[in-house]
This record gives sequence, structure tokens and C-alpha cells, in this order.
Amino acid sequence: MEPEKYINPFTDYGFKRIFGMEAHKELLIDFLNQLLDGQEKPIVDLTYLPNEMLGAKEYDRRAVFDLHCTTQNGDFILVEMQMASHKYFKDRTLFYATFPIQSQAKKGEWDFNLKKVYAIGILGFCFDDQSGTRPNEVKTVVQLHNSDSKELFYDKLNFIFLEMPKFVKGLPECETGFEKWLYVLKNLPQLERMPEKLMEQIFKKLFTVAEIAKLNVVEYHEYIQSRKAFWDNYSAYYTATEKGREAGMQAGMEAGMQAGMEKGMQAGMQKGIQLGQLEGTLSTIVSMYHDGDIGLEKAKAKICAHLGQGEDELVYQYLNQLPQE
Repeated sequence: MEPEKYINPFTDYGFKRIFGMEAHKELLIDFLNQLLDGQEKPIVDLTYLPNEMLGAKEYDRRAVFDLHCTTQNGDFILVEMQMASHKYFKDRTLFYATFPIQSQAKKGEWDFNLKKVYAIGILGFCFDDQSGTRPNEVKTVVQLHNSDSKELFYDKLNFIFLEMPKFVKGLPECETGFEKWLYVLKNLPQLERMPEKLMEQIFKKLFTVAEIAKLNVVEYHEYIQSRKAFWDNYSAYYTATEKGREAGMQAGMEAGMQAGMEKGMQAGMQKGIQLGQLEGTLSTIVSMYHDGDIGLEKAKAKICAHLGQGEDELVYQYLNQLPQE
């Protein structure tokens, strides 16, 4: 297995090194400006705040954010990197968002004029089909709207979710700065060098910050421990997901026998979605090889990792698109 050249942004250490350090805050500012483009005026500066906030009363639960900061206008931004699905993830995000709201309360006379709060979730999973998100849209913006007229009712509480598995574009397809950021966040550990299309000052800074060889001994140890925790958590999540899938398949077969064609059609639709996601992943790997972002052996290894999951014919189709030595 080839060693990684760049840190994994989905590890706790990798995320904090890229986005959570004062010395590198231009990276966070650029990412947020690309994320909020058209929704807010550009952010010029940020102030990092403590990641931990306590409730107003001693019995209130505390909140610990991955990232907590304010803009030059005083608006609050919370950022959470969440790799695995969580049953009450929306509830937790809403709970977190209440802390910067309550922290604005002032003693004495106060007119309740609040600054905006943005709760941003960068997700390594997708919401279920009943979540209100759209199947092929990576970014979901949630605000308070009138349920009848659909007009915006209140613009100071904002939730933004990025469902990273839905992002399947290769680098040549990335046209905006936001898409380039999504590509880097999703593919950074697999890259062997900085791609030509990312030769911009902000990404030069990012690749320098993320290069593992530039970490000192203490930083490298912290990253290795963080990466181990990442893989342990991912393994537990994957195992639980597989068990759930097996149980779901069994239940689906039994329900299908009872309910007949209708259930079969639903299963077919779900199967089609899964195939589409797999094909998007395989296509991205092939594109990364042709762009020179990863070597031939790594590309083959990544594609072969999907063998044995019931779609070998599709996997071999993409494997055959690579040079055969």
C-alpha cells in the first residue's frame, strides 16, 4: 500500500489543521466564501472562539463543536465534520445552533436583535430519502420559510449540509471554486501531487499545510492517532451498516413475497440508486488516473476494492478502462 502524501481532512486532526488554526485561517475564509457565495457578502476576517460552550445553567448540557468562529460582522459560524450517520444528527445540529443564539443575550435592556448563525455540516454520509434533500444535490440550505407561501420568514438561522458521497465529479468537470474545494476535501488523501487545475494561491497554501512530510514528530504522532480513530470509527460504522443491509435485505425479501410487485419496484429503484453511486465513484477514480492525480496501481487497487459486492461486472468494465500491463 502506497503511503499517503497528504492528510485526510475527515480525520479530527486533519480537519483542525486545515480549517481550525489561526495561521491557516485564510483557508477557512476562502472555503466559507465559496460555500456562501450569493448568500452572504464575502467574509474578510474571522475570529476563532472556544470549541466548547456551556449552557446558561449548571445543569444545562454543554456543546463541543469542531469549529466555532465569528465573522467581522459578528455573525456566528459552527462547522461540524461528521463521517458516520447519526440517528438524531439534525436534532444535535439544532441543539448546537442554540448556544451561539443564547450567548448573544445581554443583561439589562436588550432589543433581541440577533446576529446570524450558520450551522454547517460536512457529511461523509447521505440523509435518507425522507430528509427533504434532493437526490443529486450535494449542498442543502435550510432556513425558516412560510409553509404556505414558501417565502423566507427568517434569515438569521441557517443550516447548510454537504452530503459528500453525492459529489462524484472529476477535477476536469469542476468549474467553480466551490466544486474545487469539494473535490479536494473528498480526494486529498488519494492525490500524489497537486493537480495543474488547482494551481491557485489558496490551494497551494492548502497542499503545503496538508503535506504529511512537513509535520513535526509531535504533529505526525497526533495525525496517526487521529487517522487510527477515523478508521476504527469507519470500520464500526461499516460493520453496522453491513449488518443493517443484510437484515434489510432479508426483511425486504420477506416483504416482497407478501407485497408482490409494488415492493419489487421499490427495491429496483433503490438498486438503481446504489448502482448510480457506485458508477459515479468508479468513474471518478478513472478520471483521477487520466488526470495524473493518482498512479495506475493505486487506481486499480481502488477499483478492485469494490469487487465482491455483487456488481463485479460493472467494476470490471471500469477496470478495463485502465491500461493493462
